[in-house]
Amino acid sequence: MSGWQMVIQIVIASVLIFFISGRLIGSNVNLLKRILSVVLSVSFTTFVFWYTFLRDNSLDGEGLVENMLSVATLLWFGSMLLISMLFYLFFELFDPIALNENGNRVRGKKNIFKRLLGHWRKQKRLRLVLKVAMTTGINRTMKYVKYREDERELAVALRLTLEQSGGIFVKFGQVLSTRKELFTPVFIEELEKLQQNAPPLSKLQVDKVLKENLKAPVDQVFSYFEEKPLAAASIGQVHRAVLRDTNEQVVVKVLRPDMREVMRDDLDILVEFATWVSSKSKWAEGLGFRELAMGFAASLQEEIDFEIEARNMIQLSNIMENSSAVVKIPKVFTTYSTSNLLVMEYVEGSSVGCARKVFEELDIDCYQFSQNLLCVFLEQALISGIYHSDPHPGNIYIEHNTGKPVLLDFGAVGRLSAAQQEGLKLFLAGIQNGDESLLFDGVLLLVENAEEVERDEIEQAISQVLLRISYIENISTDELIYCVFSIVQEYGLRFYPSVSVALRAIVTLDGTLRTIYPAFDIFRETKTFSDSYIKRSLKQPFKDPIGTKEYIEEEIALMLPKIRKIPRRIDQLIKKVESGRVILHHDIFSDRANSSFVMQLFSQFVILLVGITFGIISVSLLAISQFMHTAYAIYLNTAAYLGLFLCAILLVRLSIQAIRNMKKI
Repeated sequence: MSGWQMVIQIVIASVLIFFISGRLIGSNVNLLKRILSVVLSVSFTTFVFWYTFLRDNSLDGEGLVENMLSVATLLWFGSMLLISMLFYLFFELFDPIALNENGNRVRGKKNIFKRLLGHWRKQKRLRLVLKVAMTTGINRTMKYVKYREDERELAVALRLTLEQSGGIFVKFGQVLSTRKELFTPVFIEELEKLQQNAPPLSKLQVDKVLKENLKAPVDQVFSYFEEKPLAAASIGQVHRAVLRDTNEQVVVKVLRPDMREVMRDDLDILVEFATWVSSKSKWAEGLGFRELAMGFAASLQEEIDFEIEARNMIQLSNIMENSSAVVKIPKVFTTYSTSNLLVMEYVEGSSVGCARKVFEELDIDCYQFSQNLLCVFLEQALISGIYHSDPHPGNIYIEHNTGKPVLLDFGAVGRLSAAQQEGLKLFLAGIQNGDESLLFDGVLLLVENAEEVERDEIEQAISQVLLRISYIENISTDELIYCVFSIVQEYGLRFYPSVSVALRAIVTLDGTLRTIYPAFDIFRETKTFSDSYIKRSLKQPFKDPIGTKEYIEEEIALMLPKIRKIPRRIDQLIKKVESGRVILHHDIFSDRANSSFVMQLFSQFVILLVGITFGIISVSLLAISQFMHTAYAIYLNTAAYLGLFLCAILLVRLSIQAIRNMKKI
């Protein structure tokens, strides 16, 4: 056979493999991966075919048709088809890009080579993190921790692992150190040792960010820009400046240029590390360690987008505009702000954590100041549903010239639905009144899997907690909420992530308020706030009758179209009942999504069953042929190998589909 005939065979085989493999793999086949699979398969099998057969056999005397229909060529073609599908399975397995909700590939992403390079880089970083974890002994200590006294070793191992992994892991540990409702004091004490020393950005780096994000040159926007930062953190740093147009003093928050790249590399690895920790420890699984990492990743992605922070500031400022509580939220200059740059009003003030002298100079009552701060938080969380979720002393200042509390850093803002707001109200009221039934009703609205609740057992456990704190003044809020969290976890319940954030904020706020006024009781004051709010709500119609009248008219106007339809719908329902056409029928197939899921699962099961059947029959035929010494053994072997080939094709297709389904989750 001449060289050109061999080339023709290879080209024809490649084209056939391309189309046949695409049909066998199924829909949504990525073109680049398909071509690459065929090229690799044809190259590999052709080399093996030549090395094992062609180099020792001359086919020059046979025609092209005879060559293509020979047993060796058919074996070569079948190998190409199977190996091309295996290559595609390999690419699908290690492709880190997920499919969209329709099962189609997400467009506009990097090509497969860059993704594989990124995947290799992430795996290298993950191996380093796991090596650190094994070195610090976290794997060993997680297996044997059973009692509170044993937690010290595990806490130290966790802190060392996060510390030595560096980057995002340190910040994650710092966030965990604020979760006093989840972790015991042993863990909090260790995690609070984590320090992230972020070096300030150089002048060139700051100038580059300003140049890329301002619509005009820096000297045309600012008449003064202080090169030395007021503060530098892991996400960004802030500088004082003066606007040229209005001569207003502002603070300019600059995002670190490498922050998004660091997040891209480390956040996925952090979640994988948390998944590994949860798989090794019932303690971590019950704690929701993986969910904590995922929540941290989601919140951090919001924190590095300063447009979101600017929107949060404007939103909360509008919410508090007509509030009776006094608070200052710095003005945002949206004209100059971008996702990488935030320009806001400069406030001359001090952190409430170290402002004792300011309180004395301005003759401010610390109790009233704390009470006002609590009202600010409760109005945001329990009435509007949007609140500042990180109220630690560093984010709450007192303005020097007015004595007003000032809220800073709105990268972390929590949101609660109406049901969760109601649940939180009942939760706090139940603790204050010592009512386990009320507290249970609150918990019921705050957990995801409320249908799994055993009321009597949980109420009994809650009552034991309430009895332990009865007749004692100034119970530690973090200890109390930790006890409730423990009960929720013990009975297999899960707080909504947004609720966990709110409870953490309450614990943080309690610590801040006690810093200002040590005897402050957040639960008693919450009850006072609730009573006051109810009274204001009842008096509102008398104070503002015109506004109340307009509100009622608006509600009635919205209800009228629905009210008009009621008689007609009742009449239609009666007619259907009289004619016997009212039939109530519901099953799993009545919902299209359920029907589609069941049918897809059933079809995959059938493919699996057929593939396994082919495999079993083929292996049986091979075994039988070993005991036969007639010509029929050749036919049995041929049928057996063909069956094994079909079994492999079906199982590869099923594997590819299974991987795609996992990516949709």
